[in-house]
Amino acid sequence: MKKIVKIVVIVLVAAFTVAQFVRPNQTNPAVNAAETLEASVPMPDNVEEILKRSCNDCHSNTTSYPWYAQVSPVSWFLNDHIQEGRGELNFSIWNTYTAKRKDKKLDEICEQVKTGEMPLPSYLWIHRDAALREGDANILCDWANQTRQSIH
Repeated sequence: MKKIVKIVVIVLVAAFTVAQFVRPNQTNPAVNAAETLEASVPMPDNVEEILKRSCNDCHSNTTSYPWYAQVSPVSWFLNDHIQEGRGELNFSIWNTYTAKRKDKKLDEICEQVKTGEMPLPSYLWIHRDAALREGDANILCDWANQTRQSIH
């Protein structure tokens, strides 16, 4: 039994070591300032602060990668979440969206912060400061609804 445990530990350490050489690309795509959310939508300072604190790491091309993003397999997990988040909503390319898509995304922002779906609970495990504070969901919803009115 001891020998089996030793072999399993050696295999796991070897696999972990080899995994460190398989890393996802962690460079942020270039940001064209004319395509950003900030370039097209009036945004109060408090809304900008909430989006920066709670949303931008996964929903923009300005992701700030923490130290543990350099460790596989965590890097794979984070990269998957970031790519999925950018694919769903990317504030860095907001102006490339159609008016219909912008309207839908603003509605989804409100819905998901109200229901607690966003920020992702798994993101909040480590990024406690990204948690929405009391009143943040209302601030975002008010802004999103007002912005939706200006789109129509």
